[in-house]
Amino acid sequence: MPLQGRNVCLCVTGSIAAYKSVLLLRLLIKQGANVQVVLTASAQRFVGAPTFQALSSRAVRTDLWDEAAEAAMSHIELARWADCILIAPATANFLSQLSYGSANDLLTTLCLATRSKIFVSPAMNSVMWENKAVQENKATLLARGISIIEPDYGDQACGEVGVGRMPNPDVIAGIIKENFSDNSSLLQGKRVLITAGPTREPIDPIRFISNRSSGKMGYALASAFNAAGCNVKIISGPSSLPFPDACDVVKIETAQEMYHEVHESLKGIDIFVSAAAVSDYSCEKVDEHKIKKNDEKMSLRLIKSPDILSSVTSLRSHPFCVGFAAETDNIEVYAKEKLIKKELDMIIANKVGSNLGFDSDDNSVLVLWNGGSKHYKKQLKISLAKQLVQLISKRYMTNSEINKKPSNVSSIYQS
Repeated sequence: MPLQGRNVCLCVTGSIAAYKSVLLLRLLIKQGANVQVVLTASAQRFVGAPTFQALSSRAVRTDLWDEAAEAAMSHIELARWADCILIAPATANFLSQLSYGSANDLLTTLCLATRSKIFVSPAMNSVMWENKAVQENKATLLARGISIIEPDYGDQACGEVGVGRMPNPDVIAGIIKENFSDNSSLLQGKRVLITAGPTREPIDPIRFISNRSSGKMGYALASAFNAAGCNVKIISGPSSLPFPDACDVVKIETAQEMYHEVHESLKGIDIFVSAAAVSDYSCEKVDEHKIKKNDEKMSLRLIKSPDILSSVTSLRSHPFCVGFAAETDNIEVYAKEKLIKKELDMIIANKVGSNLGFDSDDNSVLVLWNGGSKHYKKQLKISLAKQLVQLISKRYMTNSEINKKPSNVSSIYQS
């Protein structure tokens, strides 16, 4: 079991959802974890320390000034002991404290003193969750590498319906288990199909419509998947980059050609990564000869290009699908819309411009999936690709396990 012998610090703040943390504690222990519970003063108003102590067989930590702790420094002792810190539920007030780096009680001081991974599971009224201040605090925490376990949609204790519920304990326990899973051999032998680069939609024999994609992110992902032991095939638009080693490469020009090659290649594919910047529109009519510069103005009639990613996810049986969203603004909003609309397993969103994204060696991305998100700071695409492959492998494994069970239609992005 991935959690066998792992030290998990389960921290509970003052929310009505604190009762779920009792069930979460039992699940973590059942999976082999050593669990130390930390309660804030407000949390103790909802569930008492004796309950957690009885289930964990450990004294519950509640006070920064704990004389029984090593050198009376409970936060340092816990920070060194914990393999990960899980705050569930986390109130809006706690998110604010963590965002601003407060250290006014045991929990906030513990979070500042640890080098271990921190997971936060917010729980609050839906209007509070949507408040701009709370969303800014969330963005700050994501940028620092803290994992946010997105709240669920549904009925709330206050009587409202919306996003803000703490997810079921089994979902949270699964995320923590996933963090400690050994994924080094998970992708060994898996077949991965990647689209990369731009497409070119001809206007005449000389001119075409295209974009600034270089193919660097797609090629970097291909190399990272190959290093993980995968059999990788790339369907690439025009690019000046050298082909990644040990990868099967098919070169195309247009969106229609890419559509055709993708569907020709899907049989037996385990993971499909749509990293190409496919032209949204193409010319309805392509001139056979060069269009002469005769008039002051010229109009082109464009038609929609085939939606390759949607065509794959709409298949009755399709691989694990990862999409990309390159945006100039409202990145998270547009990425969530695309995640839902195209029924993706995961989407990788990035802001283009300012030396990021297209034709750049660096990238910063926000990854979203049903139940979570993760932010990666600006870094070389080669380094980023390795981390993304690790995350994709974890989500692929989780998705495979879920598909063996009855479907749960609840989505955090419904509203």
